[in-house]
Amino acid sequence: MEKLALLGGTPAIQDAPEKYLFGWPILTEEDEAAALQVIRDNSFSGTDITEKFQDEFAAWQGRKYALAYCNGTLSLTAAMFAVGLSMGDEIICPTKTYWASVTQAQNFGATPVFCNVDEHLSMDPADLERCVSDRTKAIMVVHYSGYPCDMDPIMAIAEKYNLYVIEDVSHAQGGLYKGKKLGNFGHVAAMSLMSGKSFAAGELGILVTDDRRIYERAIAFAHYERNNEKYIVESEDLKPYAHIALGGVKGRANQLCSALARGQLKYYDERCAEIRKAMNYFWDLLEGVPGIRAIRVDESTGSNMAGWYNPLGLYLPEELHGLSAGRFCEALRAEGINSWDGGNYCLHTHALFKTMDLYGAGKPSRIAFTDHDVREDDDKCDPSIELHCFSVPWFKHFEPEWIEKYAAAIRKVVENHVELLEDDAARTGGRWYGLTN
Repeated sequence: MEKLALLGGTPAIQDAPEKYLFGWPILTEEDEAAALQVIRDNSFSGTDITEKFQDEFAAWQGRKYALAYCNGTLSLTAAMFAVGLSMGDEIICPTKTYWASVTQAQNFGATPVFCNVDEHLSMDPADLERCVSDRTKAIMVVHYSGYPCDMDPIMAIAEKYNLYVIEDVSHAQGGLYKGKKLGNFGHVAAMSLMSGKSFAAGELGILVTDDRRIYERAIAFAHYERNNEKYIVESEDLKPYAHIALGGVKGRANQLCSALARGQLKYYDERCAEIRKAMNYFWDLLEGVPGIRAIRVDESTGSNMAGWYNPLGLYLPEELHGLSAGRFCEALRAEGINSWDGGNYCLHTHALFKTMDLYGAGKPSRIAFTDHDVREDDDKCDPSIELHCFSVPWFKHFEPEWIEKYAAAIRKVVENHVELLEDDAARTGGRWYGLTN
């Protein structure tokens, strides 16, 4: 058996063309020309290019309206305002997600309530109904790391209790659930298009909906230059407040990003198809390897993983004699794979949602305007903490020879994992599962 690089052996991955295999986004002369035109015209702060992108994105998404923002966090915040999230309301969110999925709900005096995630790190529909109370206003669905949530039962629960559904599609732009594009299930969807996402356009966000009322409220919240009679045509209650962003924030997109986004949209589906081909091949090579499982969807159902943003695998320490995920990833890094354990931490464990008094109300902001202490139910999310995961290479091109080398490197660590146990146990105070010492 090969000696692990972490223990003095030769790394399995050497001289890999990392910029080609993993570099993103793909920028062409067409993209550069569009960006240069914005610079030469000093049109960073206009809306003409942005509105063209909105129209193109709405058509691609299959929704009536699209509205761009300076980043994904503000697009999600505007979605909350647009559905009327307000003081005393509750919004349900999966606990394992990036903070911007729900943290800003507290700015509206609303209370985040956390739901468990399932073995795909997605909102667990079996735990969702537990989180509903008479104060629940909305569900924030997150298609985490590109895996489409199980939308049929989620939408059924939302309909049963007359709840708004907001989709956070920041990890899954263009993905499908049973043949229908993600972002087309909820009353409104919002997403980040920042430089690290599979749809990467610098620093940008976008909101989509079919509901004119939601669209107009989203405009009024953070687009002062469009909060006027041209755009606010149906919402009579908003008209007296024209020309000022009602949220007190400026959401306008930088048109340099909008220009890049238009170029990325033209080739996005084609590029994502190649990513999916590469990633599925990678996981096919690792099928049956103990200790790890692919987090991927069965594409025969009509669903897919979009651009497979931030690909993760499940890690099962019990199959590798209790080797910690951290030690496993340390060994992968030594072999030449930039892998880390954990993904996003579970939000229900963070002090911000336990004790932080953001506004000097004399009590934690999360429960400042509700009549019951939702923190008492946070421990019902603890099963989410037991799901171990690790990051895997995010291939942008289908290059079988290199994909095979990366898969072989992971096999190498698994096959030699016993060599890692002694130091792992010494550092963590753990034990060796099934071995004698």
